[in-house]
Amino acid sequence: MAALVLLVEAVGIVVLNGIMATFVDAQRMSLDGLDPDVMVTATWGLGIGTGLLLALCGVLLLVMAVRDRAPGRFTRILLIGLAVLHGVLGALTVGLVGWTAFAWMMVVLGLIVASLIAYGKERPAREAGGEDGPAAPPVGGAASPA
Repeated sequence: MAALVLLVEAVGIVVLNGIMATFVDAQRMSLDGLDPDVMVTATWGLGIGTGLLLALCGVLLLVMAVRDRAPGRFTRILLIGLAVLHGVLGALTVGLVGWTAFAWMMVVLGLIVASLIAYGKERPAREAGGEDGPAAPPVGGAASPA
């Protein structure tokens, strides 16, 4: 669920930044003398970069769900960073957009955190007597009589 939400959010971020870049370009807006073309390029770059980050996290969550394993170190770091980003953006969203957008950001934050804590600790690669077969006999021990 969280993977699909992040993929949809990635597309939405790119589209939103594209709309903002189009407005800046059409009105030739400038912020304290900055070149409008640089602002348009930066807005597109930020949108595409953020969209790629969200899509990467969504794909990693999807892989994690298909493999039914806890996230690795790299995935965990990305998801924690994304959770912090959603928390900060959610706090800013209340004043700028409204409570509905804040609720959406908090739902996504909850899904990210749930995907981080759902698995608990990572399982070792091979447990004694687990699915991989019987445990190997101890090394250096006396042989048991048959």
